[in-house]
Amino acid sequence: MKTIHNTLGCFLLLFVSFNSNAQKKQKDASDDLKKYNVLFIAVDDLNDWVGFLDGNPQTLTPNMDRLAKQSMVFDRAYCTASVCNPSRAAIMSGLKPSSTKIYGNADKPFNSPVFKSTQMIPQYFAVNGYETFSRGKIYHTPATGKETWNNWENVSGNYGHAKKVEGFMSNGIPKGEMDNNMDWYATTQKTEDTPDYLNAKWAAEKLAGDFDKPFFMACGIFRPHLEWNVPKEFYDKFPLDKIVLPSVLETDLEDVGDNAKPSKDYIAIKKYGKQKEAVQAYLASINYADYCIGQMLDALEKSKYKDNTIVVLWGDHGWHLGEKLRYKKFTLWEEACRVPLIIKAPNVTKAGSRTERTVNLLDLYPTLVELTGLPKNSKNEGNSLLPLLKNPKLDWDHPSLTQMGEGRNTIRTEKWRYIRYNDNSEELYNHENDALEWVNLANKPEYANVKAEMSKKMDAILKK
Repeated sequence: MKTIHNTLGCFLLLFVSFNSNAQKKQKDASDDLKKYNVLFIAVDDLNDWVGFLDGNPQTLTPNMDRLAKQSMVFDRAYCTASVCNPSRAAIMSGLKPSSTKIYGNADKPFNSPVFKSTQMIPQYFAVNGYETFSRGKIYHTPATGKETWNNWENVSGNYGHAKKVEGFMSNGIPKGEMDNNMDWYATTQKTEDTPDYLNAKWAAEKLAGDFDKPFFMACGIFRPHLEWNVPKEFYDKFPLDKIVLPSVLETDLEDVGDNAKPSKDYIAIKKYGKQKEAVQAYLASINYADYCIGQMLDALEKSKYKDNTIVVLWGDHGWHLGEKLRYKKFTLWEEACRVPLIIKAPNVTKAGSRTERTVNLLDLYPTLVELTGLPKNSKNEGNSLLPLLKNPKLDWDHPSLTQMGEGRNTIRTEKWRYIRYNDNSEELYNHENDALEWVNLANKPEYANVKAEMSKKMDAILKK
């Protein structure tokens, strides 16, 4: 009888233990579902030509606009560097280019001693219980930093090809008169076979699945990066005879010293009368990117992760389309520095909210860490944007720093842009009455105090 009681007791103990473990696993799974996931969408070379900003009224970005209406829009968001590699290296590491010495596209971030002792965003999330995923361009190339992700997938597909005439680029400009990659053409490729669509489809399929842990999912969209070769259906939405060109002042660079001259791309595009075609191609590429982004947003809306996923959409830097007598990026002016930034944080952001405070993409790392309740990373050099997400009108004395090489820096406040080059020449613009930065005030005596104050603010950020 005693043996029977002992056996029954053991059985009950095992049952209780098994049931307790099962309940614990169920509770853990439920808690993980409550934890915030992150969908991290990067768009290459996207300036402020989006519907939710004021960059260009012709643009068509219905999907990004839809996300903006559900989120907070940062009206004055700026890149950390106006070049792909250093911008993305800074975002992912949480460190300024002047801290890592990653200033150009040829620099190798993961060869840097600083990077070897730093956890990138996905690494930090992984050690804190997240499963991380990546496809597309998040660092400078899709394969850069692939070892920092739990799950990394290569890019597939192609954008299609155009017929080329001997000695000419696809856009009709003779070869050799401007950069080879400053090209564009409408292709006959099916959208479903293009890289960005396939990247977005990958993310959409992931979002429809099941996860054992909270996830950090990053998807990089290439367009509107050059070359602007996207399917013809996107070009057709922007008839050339309806294109309105950005405002350009031909004497714009006369007050900025030797730091800038008209770029060869600008000279060639103007010479051959291709300004409207360039704008059309950029707008088509943005609309294509928006279409691809829509695939991800649709999938998230249908998923069980809809209400517990933080969505961040950002462009890595701005882009000139004739302004300041140039195309491309690589400058410290507004067109190259301003970026689209949207953050949707469940239970934090108010749908359709906006803030005019100046913020920087360097702020993304600490913001996501705080939003997800992870321990603070003391190495982060940016500012968490959580206070602004809660109160967009909060007093906020954090000028935004953009760097473009050793000793070449600009800071932006809500009113001013101040630029200082490595030869100590300076520029100062008042954005309250000069949004296009046509009048350099740096050498006007009546602005000496403003310039000195801005220089002091810049030095403080650089030393931080």
